[in-house]
This record gives sequence, structure tokens and C-alpha cells, in this order.
Amino acid sequence: MSTAAAAADAAPAPKGKKKLVILLAGLILLLAVAGGAAFVLLKKKPAEEHADEETAQVEKAKPKPRREAGVAPVFVPLDPFTVNLADREVERYAQVALTLELDEAKTEALVKSYMPAIRNNILMVLAHKTAAQILSSEGKLALAGEIQRATARALGYEVEEPEAADADEDEDPSRKKKRRKPRPQPALPVTAVHFSNFIVQ
Repeated sequence: MSTAAAAADAAPAPKGKKKLVILLAGLILLLAVAGGAAFVLLKKKPAEEHADEETAQVEKAKPKPRREAGVAPVFVPLDPFTVNLADREVERYAQVALTLELDEAKTEALVKSYMPAIRNNILMVLAHKTAAQILSSEGKLALAGEIQRATARALGYEVEEPEAADADEDEDPSRKKKRRKPRPQPALPVTAVHFSNFIVQ
């Protein structure tokens, strides 16, 4: 009888150990799957944010607006510009009215005190354009960027023009020049240029 009792006690013990082993194996498997998923997600995120190094460097070099979130922007409308365009075949002119969006209220007084220099720089930018260059949406966006930089220069900021792609690079890949890394630009006092009237005749 004592042998039968001992055998009965010994039989349930392996079943309990089996369950414990199965639970531990399941837990280890679950942790491994969760760890692998976390690794893939964390590794994938930086790759999606910056497709390549050059894009990341250009994004870092872009001027960031200094205005804090929740602060109302400051707008300074300028008197309309009427200027002869650089077209050679036919005499064309543009009438452009624009408003400067500034980074902060203090800049408004500075812009008003430098207004003659600002208007001169904007007129020079407009006068060097042809009608074909400024009639498209892309042309207007490029013009707004040039006016933004010209205004910053009038206020005493050192601003470089973005480098245009070299036409020879597309034709012959062996003649590609090494491009310089873009230098970080300072945050500009004019955060945007808004056109309120744009007529080309």
C-alpha cells in the first residue's frame, strides 16, 4: 500500500512541471516576438523620416521660424510694385502687391525703417524676371523665396542663394562635381511672402 501511495504522489509531479515548462516557453516566445517587432519598428522609423543623408542635411539647414506656437503672426503690406520685366522680344510689365509675414512684432518697426532698401531690393528682383519665369505657380513660389531673401539682405542678414543644379551633371554623370554641403541659414525675419495682386501684361 505504501508503494501504491508513493507511486500516486510521484505521478502528478511531472504534469505540473510540464505546464510550467510550456508556460515559460510561451512567455519566452512572446517576449522574443515583441522584441523583434520593437526592433523593426524603431529601425524603420529613422529610415522613413530621412530617405538619405543629403535630405537630412538639407532639412537641418532650412531656416526655422522663430515664432512660438500660439503667437499671432505679424503682417506688413507693401505698396504695389509696377516694374518692366526682362523680356526682350516684347515690352512686358508686372503689377505686384505683396505682404510680408514677420517672425515677431519687434521686426515690424525694423522693416518700416528699412523700407526704402527693402523696396529697392524687391524691385531689382522683379526687374530681372521674364514673364515666363513668374507666370507659373512654381515661378511665383521661387519669386516669393527670392523676395524673402532680398528683404533679409536689406535688413542686414547674410543670406546665400540656393545653388541651382548644374545642367552638365544630367548629361554626363562622369563629370559630376562634388557638391558642397549647404551651410545652415540663419532664421530669417521674414517668414513668408504673400501675394495679394499679381498681374503680368
